[in-house]
Amino acid sequence: MLKIAFHPIYKHPLPEGHRFPMEKYDLLPKQLLHEGTCNQANFFQPDFPEKEPILAVHDKSYYNRLRNLELSKKEIRVSGFPLSQALVDREQIIADGTIKACDYALENGIAMNIAGGTHHAFSNRAEAFCLLNDQAIGARYLQKKDLSKKILIVDLDVHQGNGTAEIFKNDDSVFTFSMHGKGNYPFKKENSDLDIELPDGTRDAEYLKKLKSTLPDLIEKTSPDFIFYLCGVDILDTDKLGRLSCSISGCKERDRFVLQTCHDLKIPVECSMGGGYSKEIKLIIEAHANTYRLAQEIYF
Repeated sequence: MLKIAFHPIYKHPLPEGHRFPMEKYDLLPKQLLHEGTCNQANFFQPDFPEKEPILAVHDKSYYNRLRNLELSKKEIRVSGFPLSQALVDREQIIADGTIKACDYALENGIAMNIAGGTHHAFSNRAEAFCLLNDQAIGARYLQKKDLSKKILIVDLDVHQGNGTAEIFKNDDSVFTFSMHGKGNYPFKKENSDLDIELPDGTRDAEYLKKLKSTLPDLIEKTSPDFIFYLCGVDILDTDKLGRLSCSISGCKERDRFVLQTCHDLKIPVECSMGGGYSKEIKLIIEAHANTYRLAQEIYF
């Protein structure tokens, strides 16, 4: 059975006019239930994680200051969210969702988190709506528990996974692959193990050709026993914060290729949703929902 991490805390109240579409975390599970893609048994509710997986990724001083609401005004501004206890609780519970999804992925081949994909969180700081790096935390959890030795992170959000790249920059056991917009945030990029930078306006055919010519060879080269997939839908031509020109059908084909590849090679995969900032919320929901529809089609 497909298992999906979800908690009501994922939908966090933000000031009116904030550009982050927090309502998608409420609407997406409702859409999946409404259309019959999922039922209540598919969802599990994460809780507060143990400190150890978080501290295996994040600087202890940063984590303690975050939990004690002691970040500076500049740090809070760079994070993109007003700092509060509820927000810190949310970030920790999202990380636990990814940790528990790792266990479900080992059991069922795939598992998903309605939120997560917080790839701009560095080891010692928050950035761009990301306070704790959920997939990095999940990777360290797997390694500490001797559940994985070689991990591949496939980051297809439109923005480079700069925080993830920094966290694993000197670690050969985790290979970081980011395919993103060249002219987009972050404007000072880190060095992933493999970065593919796409020009503004890249459309479906070019995007999919690049992905399909890269991923199979990369998996053969790195021989991962676990894959994290960050499936942001901000590659859409309707996205306010992306600069690519992919369609919803192209985004779906991207997800189909990644998930089918993981399935055929029998490599467990954990999926975190990542970004999506189209003006119309229905487009964000439709693109994200496609990922779950494909997971059910391919795996179950």
